[in-house]
Amino acid sequence: MQPALHSSIKVKKMNEEAVRQTLRNLESGTKTQIAQITGLSVATCGTLLGEMLESGEALEDEPEESSGGRRARRYVYNADYSHMACICAVYEKGKPTLLYAVADSFGRILERRAEEAAAIDEAAIDTLIGALLSRYGQIKAVGIGIPGLVHEGVINICDAAELVGVPLGQRIEEKYGVKVTVENDMNLTVYGLYGQQQWTEPETAAAMIFVPGCFPGAGLMIDGRIHRGSSRFAGEVSFLPFGMSRDEQLHRLNVKETFVPLAAHAVASLAAIVNPRLVALMGDQVDAADLPAIREICLTVIPPEHMPELTFLETSEEPYMQGLIAMTLESLSYSFKLIENKH
Repeated sequence: MQPALHSSIKVKKMNEEAVRQTLRNLESGTKTQIAQITGLSVATCGTLLGEMLESGEALEDEPEESSGGRRARRYVYNADYSHMACICAVYEKGKPTLLYAVADSFGRILERRAEEAAAIDEAAIDTLIGALLSRYGQIKAVGIGIPGLVHEGVINICDAAELVGVPLGQRIEEKYGVKVTVENDMNLTVYGLYGQQQWTEPETAAAMIFVPGCFPGAGLMIDGRIHRGSSRFAGEVSFLPFGMSRDEQLHRLNVKETFVPLAAHAVASLAAIVNPRLVALMGDQVDAADLPAIREICLTVIPPEHMPELTFLETSEEPYMQGLIAMTLESLSYSFKLIENKH
């Protein structure tokens, strides 16, 4: 493609996204209002809105009140233009479970359920996606949260052993022709948790999970952005130098007297390295009563003014799902990796 043509297409896509996001943020708007917000010309906004009307992405609203002249056309974003299927892979009381939700273009949930599975594997996820696509013809994006990480498109270091080595996103995209996002469960949880806060400036936060029989993992938001690391290994706190084998670490995590020091080691390490404002702890191995002891151990090495706030989440289901919905919604954007750079 010629550089000038590529540049022209890129500008058009960015203009489309500006109009799209503005219309989504407005309850209803005219092309003049959208032009004022986006900084684009009224003519450009009119052309793009006309294309959105033709495709069904935008709908005409009631014209605005007239002050004597011709009444201006008003537009609304069509919430049902695109739907998303979001699937969170979890182990509920040790049982493999797929939590799923279907949401509209505003992230509003249309259906939400949980299905036990024989295993968290490609076949179970593929079957569920196929069933959802048959019920919701407008699904254009799929988000999948997994208890592991994806490196160069392939899942590895995953609690669901059946998914290790599987290029899940690529296979689902090729089979169903939808945009697929596959993301670490703790990255999604901290993303959803961060969105629940009322912070006015970008902050740093962490979420860490402790589940019996599994190694702990953490999700990190640094200065308002998800931190994945150069090979998406960030947050794998079980690889901290605890001074013992991984087998011994796993054993000690399952004994309360030895669990608390290990948890405190992980929290103190995060405090020293990324200096979070908030650290949320969750999972069946930890409870609210453990937080004072964890904090006390941390304060033996971390100055109190740098100690993060500790909070306990009885369940990570809500922030996990909300984080996945938000990230899948962003994947529908056509902004040439601008959103990926943002996170």
